[in-house]
Amino acid sequence: MFLGGCGKVVPAIVVSILALMTTPVQADGQTIRDDLSKDDAARVAAVTAPATNFSAAEQYERMAGGAGTSLAKADRDAFSHAFENLSAEKRQDFVLGNGLFKKLWVSAPSSTQASDGLGPLYNARSCHRCHINNGRGHPPEGPGDRSVSMFLRLSVPPRTAAEQALLDDKRALRLPEPTYGGQLQELGLPGLHAEGRMVVAYETVKVELGEGEIVELRRPSYTVAGLSQGAMRDDVMLSPRVAPPMIGLGLLEAIHSADIVAKSDPDDRDGDGISGRINLVRDKSSGALVPGRFGWKASIAGIEQQSAEAFSGDIGISTPMFPDSYGDCTAAQTECRGRQIGVQVRLGDTEAPDPILDLVAFYARNLAVPARRDVSDPDVLKGKALFHQAGCAACHTPKFVTDRNARQPEHRFQLIWPYSDMLLHDMGEALSDHRPVGDAAGSEWRTAPLWGIGLTHTVNGHTYFLHDGRARSLIEAIMWHGGEARQAREAVTAMSRKERQYLIRFLESL
Repeated sequence: MFLGGCGKVVPAIVVSILALMTTPVQADGQTIRDDLSKDDAARVAAVTAPATNFSAAEQYERMAGGAGTSLAKADRDAFSHAFENLSAEKRQDFVLGNGLFKKLWVSAPSSTQASDGLGPLYNARSCHRCHINNGRGHPPEGPGDRSVSMFLRLSVPPRTAAEQALLDDKRALRLPEPTYGGQLQELGLPGLHAEGRMVVAYETVKVELGEGEIVELRRPSYTVAGLSQGAMRDDVMLSPRVAPPMIGLGLLEAIHSADIVAKSDPDDRDGDGISGRINLVRDKSSGALVPGRFGWKASIAGIEQQSAEAFSGDIGISTPMFPDSYGDCTAAQTECRGRQIGVQVRLGDTEAPDPILDLVAFYARNLAVPARRDVSDPDVLKGKALFHQAGCAACHTPKFVTDRNARQPEHRFQLIWPYSDMLLHDMGEALSDHRPVGDAAGSEWRTAPLWGIGLTHTVNGHTYFLHDGRARSLIEAIMWHGGEARQAREAVTAMSRKERQYLIRFLESL
């Protein structure tokens, strides 16, 4: 089933057809996969069927990201390689996007001109400062450690009919805190006070596993110190976010909408205790209602929007998609709003005019997934069997075949292994941030893709997991699973110590 292509080993199912056609999802969630013939549909069903034989690796299992899988050495740069099947010309765009991703923005006015416009309030000076090595962020590791790769989201519940209408129509998924905006900005330009500082405190919770093994969990709580604009509204909702890994985003975007809808079961009609839901959001470009795919709450439709929101909220840089050059500064922050912006009229109407956003989004869309390691190792295969037996695969769906009509030819009709169903799941009270985002309740989170998770320490030098980095190991992350994942967690708890080692060995191979 392999053909030669672009000088690489390419699965035969790789094809080139048309540009991406996003299938809008109506409120009833009814779609069909309209890119497949009857024969193709049968092939896709066969190749994505759940594994039943764990005595050997599945075909193509090592190639987690399809034909674009990175075959480079699994070192600290493992998340920084382009898709293997990109042409030389497209690799030039990838390199340009990488440069803009790492670009340090400065305050206006500046002699650099094309690099000014930072802030005035911000969390980082570049995309790379949050997504270090394109990997996973972490919480502050001590009093002197800034939370650059982790920040606090801020929102408030609606108080008026107009505010409720915004949420109902999905013109907004959350309402910003009136003074401090949508997230806490911990840095400001010279002479401008930062909004405040996130403070994290932990309580230790001990959990006993099978054979008497004890795991200590950290239950975090969050407050804000040093507020520069007075108190926040008394009903403000805080939610921490660590920067997620960047690999494979283009492939997640290329999963057909119908495959996501098909896995949703909001009323748990099959009675398995798993009721994955879609977070229906408005695509910023088209205005259509589509499944959210990105962000911890699946609140963002596409990669351009994700990139533009980060430019605006994290760095304070305007783009054609979010043209306000004051970023997250609210009308109440008059000193911030009085600062000079970095728009250069000769370059465009925003601080990051076209094609900057396009190139950054292209870079994000084409960061390759590393090849799996040790897929045929007997201990890894035992762990894989235990992963399925525990019910983990009910949400962490191992594989998809991407849309034949995906936006980029390199992403089309690829067998990929993200280990996510892209849906929202109730993870229980212990993981709830009590802050709704669109259709996502406080306890609901998008199933995090697991590909690359075993390289976290190699790439980022830590093993902090979950949306707020509270878990310091994979076993701690599992023990925080509740709600729909409670039965899977209990199955892992009941395993023998050796079986849990096999399970972790499998996860570390991803």
